[in-house]
Amino acid sequence: MVGQSTIYLWLAVGLALILFLLLGYFTRQILANQQLRRTQNEAKKLLEEASAAHEDMLRKAREEAVKVRAAAEADSRERRFELQRLERRFTQKEEKLERKLESLDRREHGLSNREREIEAIKVQLDEIKAKQLQRLELISGISSDEAKQELLLAIEEEIRGEASRRVRDWETRIKDEIDEKSRDILSTSIQRCATDVVSETTVSVVALPSDEMKGRLIGREGRNIRALEQATGVDLIIDDTPEAVTISSFDPLRREVARVALNNLILDGRIHPARIEEVVEKAKNEVEAAIRNEGERAVREVGVMGLHPELIKLIGKLKFRSSYGQNVLTHSLEVAYLSGMLAAEIGTDAALAKKAGLLHDIGKAVDHQVEGPHASIGADLVKQWDKSADVAQAVSEHHGEATTTSALGFIIATADAISGSRVGARRESLEQYLKRIEALEDVANSFPGVEKAFAIQAGREVRILVKPEQIDDLGAMRLARDIVKKIEDTLAYPGQIKVTVMRETRAVDYAK
Repeated sequence: MVGQSTIYLWLAVGLALILFLLLGYFTRQILANQQLRRTQNEAKKLLEEASAAHEDMLRKAREEAVKVRAAAEADSRERRFELQRLERRFTQKEEKLERKLESLDRREHGLSNREREIEAIKVQLDEIKAKQLQRLELISGISSDEAKQELLLAIEEEIRGEASRRVRDWETRIKDEIDEKSRDILSTSIQRCATDVVSETTVSVVALPSDEMKGRLIGREGRNIRALEQATGVDLIIDDTPEAVTISSFDPLRREVARVALNNLILDGRIHPARIEEVVEKAKNEVEAAIRNEGERAVREVGVMGLHPELIKLIGKLKFRSSYGQNVLTHSLEVAYLSGMLAAEIGTDAALAKKAGLLHDIGKAVDHQVEGPHASIGADLVKQWDKSADVAQAVSEHHGEATTTSALGFIIATADAISGSRVGARRESLEQYLKRIEALEDVANSFPGVEKAFAIQAGREVRILVKPEQIDDLGAMRLARDIVKKIEDTLAYPGQIKVTVMRETRAVDYAK
């Protein structure tokens, strides 16, 4: 019984399990069918929405195509209208051009007729002119060529006189305007090109113990001479001159440094680039010391005390400057002495005059570094370092760049002129000086109508007396210009030369 019960129990369990499995299977089938139906519904819905969207896009595309077609047709109509309008304008212009061509042809034909008529009239006028000219020649008794020549001579004389009068007016009108500027230009040019004998003021000669020293100065492949030229800024000329080397430079300070350095190298005997640089630096210091010593010596000689050290240094630099071959420091000492004498004679401050005389050319120490006339530069330096308004004014006035208003300015200008113009002051022998004066007078005397000519102010001015019965006032002006041109073309001279032509007519009678 127990065995049968167990079998029934297992059968019941198996049936229950089978039922459970069948129930699960059918449940899954039902759920799967439901999911399939939902999916089919969603797919159908999406298909319907896609169909609707497709229809809408097709509708919009048709509408857009209609609009584009309408726009294209409108644009085509406008282009056809524009082409028709341009065609009409072209046709009109072509018609106008044809009418103008016809008009031009008519005018050309008319002008040809007028030209033939004018030629005929011209021939008639030439015949009439020839007949009238013959009658005028018979009446006047001279030919037409002679009449033309007389007329041209009269016109030429009239034009010459008018030109001379106008030139005189122009010279008078512009003299005041160009006078100051010309002085500035001339003074700047003259003070920076100081002499006619360039070789004597731009070169220094250094003696050598032997010609063997030349090779040592040149060095292997020229390295020593290049090092010396680069360190000093000068040109070292080693030529066939026995036992001598030439130093060339327009800067006197550089030339002096090179001279001192070269002498030291020769004495030392060690000549190579490194030693050259060392010796050049020492030479610069020696030259600076020499400049200070020269400035202090000049100040002591003149008796001017209390000057600023910078001014004393600039005074020392004047030893290495020259003007027309005259040493500027020596010239400044002379002007200081002369200024003191003149001031003492007229009863003004002699000490102040000496100071102004010593400093009057101080601008030449730096005029190669600063633009402007040396008088203005010197006045600025005095204002900066000495604070003396009277001395600065006298320095600025001594060459005429500024209007001379003070007694001290007249004293300095006078002393400067005396020192510079006396015979022998500038680099020129008495024989050369006399030859230059005679040549200047000979140029003036070579012109017709000149009675006498006198060169004055050391050849800076020539005064000419003319014969009044041969040269009138306008002729005197022309003569002055001709003499100036011949002087410029034939003579060599420093600065400028003033030409003065004087014409005087005297009427003398006696009452009895």
